[in-house]
Amino acid sequence: MTRVSAHSADPPDSSGPESQPATAGTLVLASPSSPVERFMSALIRKLSWSRLSNPRVAVAVSGAGLLLGMLVAGTAPNYATLPIRLPLSRLFPSLGYGTVPDIVSMGMLYGGDVLACLGLAGMLWAHSQGWRPDPRHLLAVSAGIVGVMVLLTPAGSSDTASYAAYGRIAAQGGNPYTVTPLAFGDPAYTHVVGTAWQNQPSVYGPLATWIQAFAAWIGGPNPATTIWVLMIINGAVFIGIGYLLLKTSDDPVRATLFWAANPVLIQQLVSGGHLDTFVAAASICAIQVARRTTSLWGDVLTGVMLGIAGGLKANAALIALGLAWPLLRRHEWRRTAVIAAAALVTIGLEYSYYGLSALKPLFGGLNLVGLPSPWWLFQVLGDLVLKPSTVHTLISITWPVLLLVVAWLIYQRISSDQPREIVAPFALSFAWILVAPWVLAWYAALAWVTLTQVPRNRMTRWLTIVTVVLALTRSVG
Repeated sequence: MTRVSAHSADPPDSSGPESQPATAGTLVLASPSSPVERFMSALIRKLSWSRLSNPRVAVAVSGAGLLLGMLVAGTAPNYATLPIRLPLSRLFPSLGYGTVPDIVSMGMLYGGDVLACLGLAGMLWAHSQGWRPDPRHLLAVSAGIVGVMVLLTPAGSSDTASYAAYGRIAAQGGNPYTVTPLAFGDPAYTHVVGTAWQNQPSVYGPLATWIQAFAAWIGGPNPATTIWVLMIINGAVFIGIGYLLLKTSDDPVRATLFWAANPVLIQQLVSGGHLDTFVAAASICAIQVARRTTSLWGDVLTGVMLGIAGGLKANAALIALGLAWPLLRRHEWRRTAVIAAAALVTIGLEYSYYGLSALKPLFGGLNLVGLPSPWWLFQVLGDLVLKPSTVHTLISITWPVLLLVVAWLIYQRISSDQPREIVAPFALSFAWILVAPWVLAWYAALAWVTLTQVPRNRMTRWLTIVTVVLALTRSVG
């Protein structure tokens, strides 16, 4: 059964660097005089002074988008949700399956994505024109929405079912890095796992597995309960990040609009129940500590937070590299060494429980290639003239190099007076979703959480476009 992921769209800021990356999967950097940039600037000028930039209109549109997404989750099971029912979903009739119900569920899901995108754009434009809502009120409203959403069946992705299955394996004493959900043979859990992942060992870090195992320990033989626990924890972490940003950001209104009140991220990370929320939490904690203290214990804490992020998902390495880059350029060797040592010790302790077997599925996951990544077309054409193994080798060697090149171009296009401890992690996390062979809309969480700390710049428009394209073109089994 196919799950379609819904994602975010965020409006472009009108000031800042002149050149930005274009749509998802493309490697074009728009120059100030490029047709793409001119078209985007004209369109944004038109829309940014339309009724959409009226705060009430923008909030209403955002709310409509979220409501559509929640209706999809509420009428589970259907084509766009897991085949289970969480507490609030039991109060609604199931939309079911079939040609017409499938069209309805997908239409509501995509419609919610589009409205969320427009609503977010309107709120950010209103903010750029002087709207200054109380961020505490925004956070409170978001917490209420999230509180409802975690009681609904996950929509737009089947990933939470995979998390639950891996947790069940670990809770029963198995090793999810060597045993697949199908091989483990728990029919109740296998039934809800997407077909693409039933034979796939976990590609997540040990800390992620422990969180999943905790949920499965509570859920026992009932996957719906396990998934519900995962949704609750994920929602709490999402709001926790919002509170942290509210307290630590130079512009708490902007940070809250970009994260906690961002309808696209709420749909993606909360409604989808994605682990990327946890990675974003540990990463932004590491960044904020690194920016605010240069003490020995501050550096140790930064390294520990990076190690925690790495124990959740491998893409946390982008944040680690992003933090190291400005330190190395400033010749802060001691700080770099302390942070790196603390991170490596933390990761080593985490991985010591499962050993090297936990790394094998991760490297296998690096071979995945899919739309809308441009590498999919490269693979299809390459397989016509070369051995598949050769094509995979070329991709695996080339894309990390290209990632660094694109990240450098993004880095150069953000004003040099901005904190490099934010700019470098943002550039790498954004470049990753542009050039990685396997990319999904929720992978943009790292880019969004770091962008909350960068003052207004044109990168916002491109991150919005990329996230929306990923949301509307990617299906997850």
